[in-house]
Amino acid sequence: MLAGVAGELADDPDRCAALAVLVAAWRDDRGYCLPNATVYPHMWLWDSCFHSIAWSAFRDKRAIVELDSVTAKQFSSGFLPHMVYAGPTIARGPRSDVSSFTQPPVYALALLWAREHGLAAPPALVARISRALAYFTEHRFRDGLAFVVHPWETGCDDSPRWDSWVGTSSWDQDRWRDRDQRLVAAARFSDGEGEAVWSDEFVCAPSLFNGILSHAFLLAAELTGDERARSVSFEIGSAMDDQLWDESQRMYVDRPIVGGGPSCSAPTLDGVLAALGSVNRDHALACLEQLRDPSRFAAPFGLRYLPAAHPAYQPDAYWRGPAWPQLEFLAIQACRRWGLDDLAAELAANSKRAIHQSDWSEYWNPETGRGLGARPQTWASLAAAM
Repeated sequence: MLAGVAGELADDPDRCAALAVLVAAWRDDRGYCLPNATVYPHMWLWDSCFHSIAWSAFRDKRAIVELDSVTAKQFSSGFLPHMVYAGPTIARGPRSDVSSFTQPPVYALALLWAREHGLAAPPALVARISRALAYFTEHRFRDGLAFVVHPWETGCDDSPRWDSWVGTSSWDQDRWRDRDQRLVAAARFSDGEGEAVWSDEFVCAPSLFNGILSHAFLLAAELTGDERARSVSFEIGSAMDDQLWDESQRMYVDRPIVGGGPSCSAPTLDGVLAALGSVNRDHALACLEQLRDPSRFAAPFGLRYLPAAHPAYQPDAYWRGPAWPQLEFLAIQACRRWGLDDLAAELAANSKRAIHQSDWSEYWNPETGRGLGARPQTWASLAAAM
């Protein structure tokens, strides 16, 4: 960390606290942060990308080290596993070392953050990230959109958008845990390195996943000068507008391919944050204006995952309404992309206040700020990047 950053921290207790969360979770021998040593002792793909972004906010070289670690287990196809195991755990595919599922490709955003904060990435890391993005267009594309084969791959594990697959809108931890394992059993894996390629029960083109992917290709064009990546970004964004836009809700919805049903149109925050990768300004602004609206997603402490009036809304229940720091961060990036700097600043201030109020929790009640889940959770350190 540069000496100048240390000087900045003296006047910013929240940045001090964010750095303390990161440093306490860092493992030199592994080259990454444990999201929470008790609850989450392994390495997760998008968690580590968010850690990298937070490290970059301090201009700390561990931003590059963590990105390098999280991409080190890349398959020859370009696939990046969503977990690297640090010890015994439940099966997530045929391999004993890594998961056979992936997660949203926020690694391009993390790499750009590192570059913008003066941290140079080795060419091999840039190449791995380019190959990881290409994996989706080569192996996980249908009708111009990327598809996922397990809810885990979206990062929003128990979202109401998956209720049609589960058969109920009443969330119960044991029911969902059992369903997750059934969907692992329903997945099909490649004969080569064992990545998931399809499922007999769950295949979906999610709006937020595609929004992040579209944005990632746009950033890849900036990082590498590859104009083909810019074209791919536009193609994905156009497919989102053609296939996932819901004019009645003024947001993006998901498209079920195998299984599923009407829950794919539930008005979750995913459908708004997909604006990050939209290519239609009118659609993007219609989405993002809902982040100002108290009857929709704007809450006293951050952003609700569901509108408060929705029958499934439970502000304390896992993925049924709480606010999440990584989604708050993506909302800020989407606002900045579309020139809503005033809204971005408002969200950033409220998010930092909420993260502090929640005591650096994994997620929190957006009405009261009460912390929920693991505490501290390392992606709460994104407060430093807001």
